[in-house]
Amino acid sequence: KVKFIYGVLEKQFHAYYEKAATASGKTGDNLLILVERRLDNVVYRLGLASSRAQARQFVRHGHITVDGKKVNIPSFVVEVGQVISVREKSRDMEHFKALREGTTHVVPKWLTFEAEQLQGTVNALPQREDVDMSFEEHLIVELYNK
Repeated sequence: KVKFIYGVLEKQFHAYYEKAATASGKTGDNLLILVERRLDNVVYRLGLASSRAQARQFVRHGHITVDGKKVNIPSFVVEVGQVISVREKSRDMEHFKALREGTTHVVPKWLTFEAEQLQGTVNALPQREDVDMSFEEHLIVELYNK
């Protein structure tokens, strides 16, 4: 279910699990925090895209910048303090014009979004309670721990 929601295939998800297992803290929480910090997911959470698939396409097509540099890798992991924005050349697209004109979107507390500039900032790392979907991450850990 988690792989499907975030659009991650098995090999990449297993790599996320391995990374989460070596980090300190609960492996299940670390895993969800890692996939939550993917650039395509952050673009979706900021409200720049209406779905994760659309966010992935925006990133792949070069419409998104991180700290002013174009990033076209959806699995890019954002860090605290980074600024995610829409490229200057892409701001005239109809989708982004509508966002600037005032559509409201609830942004998680670990992100801030400025609609006028079409940019968001990562203020903190996401916590488990910031993931609004119900997962039983201990079952994921049990599966991969075999």
